Amino acid sequence: MKLQKQTIADSFSKAAPNYEASAFLQKEVASRLLERLELMNVSPKNILDAGCGTGFCTRILDKKFSKAKTIGVDLAPGMIQNANQQKGFFNKIDYQVADIEQLPFADNTFELVFSNLAVQWLIEPKQVFLELNRVLKPGGLLIFSSLGPDTLMELKQSWQKVDQNIHVNDFLDMHIIGDQVYNARFDNTVMDRDVITLTYQTMLGLMKDLKAIGAHNMDTERQKGLSGKSTFEKLKNAYEVFRWEDGQLPATYEVVYGHAWKKTGQPKGDYHTYQVEVGNKQNTQP
Repeated sequence: MKLQKQTIADSFSKAAPNYEASAFLQKEVASRLLERLELMNVSPKNILDAGCGTGFCTRILDKKFSKAKTIGVDLAPGMIQNANQQKGFFNKIDYQVADIEQLPFADNTFELVFSNLAVQWLIEPKQVFLELNRVLKPGGLLIFSSLGPDTLMELKQSWQKVDQNIHVNDFLDMHIIGDQVYNARFDNTVMDRDVITLTYQTMLGLMKDLKAIGAHNMDTERQKGLSGKSTFEKLKNAYEVFRWEDGQLPATYEVVYGHAWKKTGQPKGDYHTYQVEVGNKQNTQP
């Protein structure tokens, strides 16, 4: 998948005002990522929410670790503007427009870096993990979620019956992401995955949700311009083969989770293997 930063920033900035009302998946994944964080023995003084969006997770982290300084960064100015509008007069969260590949922070600044569903939009994931490693203190924790290649597989397969153009974003496999994490000089890396299924009455409902959260197709090799009515009808008919017996249309998301610790004192070339835990949990939401 080929992406451009300005396209990503513009898309999510445009979606920011109504983002949280449609971000059902993002909130569900956030809750599961925060559950994983509960199992970690961390007491951070400085926290970075990398790709904070409208600040949904940032606010939770700030409340959970009330004595810590919490910073949220996002590439999309519209997201940061919306996050600032929600933080309240006495809220101490610091929101900044910033590129996760080039963070405006000194080395060894944070004890915790948290990132929910942002990694999949990054141009150079390997560079991002190196950068997150740089700003973490030795022994600091990185915990994140991303999307895997089976995301929206029903929509992908339906489009393949219509034409050969790129219509759906494609994301990196869990094992590739895991390799990039430990090659970025992290230790004790653990990767696992979930399958979450949202359901819709119509395919149009899915398309509207994707547009509302800014997560429509942003591949630079996608077909430009609008698809005609006949094309949309073909797509809708192709999607019908996935309709469940109860009348619902599924939209599958492969969610990848990872956590790792910044090494403390090992030489740069001293890499360690990592664990992969594969699950097939399924959660259906209205």
